[in-house]
Amino acid sequence: MMNDIIRAAAIPSLDPLYVFALESEAAGEFDDYPKLITGIGKVSAAYQLTKSIHTRRPGLIINLGSAGSTRFKRGEVVCCNTFIQRDMDVTGLGFPKYETPLSGFGPVLQYGLQLEGVQQGICGTGDSFEMAHSVVEYDVLDMEAYPLALIAKQENIPFLCLKYISDGADGGAAEEWTIQVHLAAAALRKTLSAL
Repeated sequence: MMNDIIRAAAIPSLDPLYVFALESEAAGEFDDYPKLITGIGKVSAAYQLTKSIHTRRPGLIINLGSAGSTRFKRGEVVCCNTFIQRDMDVTGLGFPKYETPLSGFGPVLQYGLQLEGVQQGICGTGDSFEMAHSVVEYDVLDMEAYPLALIAKQENIPFLCLKYISDGADGGAAEEWTIQVHLAAAALRKTLSAL
């Protein structure tokens, strides 16, 4: 089922867990469903998802939230099943940029489902709020998806990642995100309209 295309109508039958960094990204739209709020950043996301999996193992992990992009327009929803840990840089020791040394994983993690009818992006995850995005290796920027995808892969649980583009990952990103994040939940729920 990995890298397969899934229809929204099939999701409820897969025992999903909806994973958000912030309650404001869910905004009451997902209160009737199994939901996990991880907090911001890679460490919090990894810890909370791992703890949740061992309490209640879901049949599908769905990461929903806001993200920046210089490619996609604000208000669009993008599906990601390719991930880069954008702040991993051990090139000084001879490792490729974005690769975690001795992990067994290359610089690019490909894992997850494609949602039918939703455009695709490559997600760069890092512990920084990007306000001057200029690289071409990824076109969606967030702070949690990479470890969530990695844990889902290691646990052999299907993974779906949908990001609402809240800002342009540029000089106006902070102001845009503050306004747009509150619109994310309704847009993500609409994308998953079969719920």
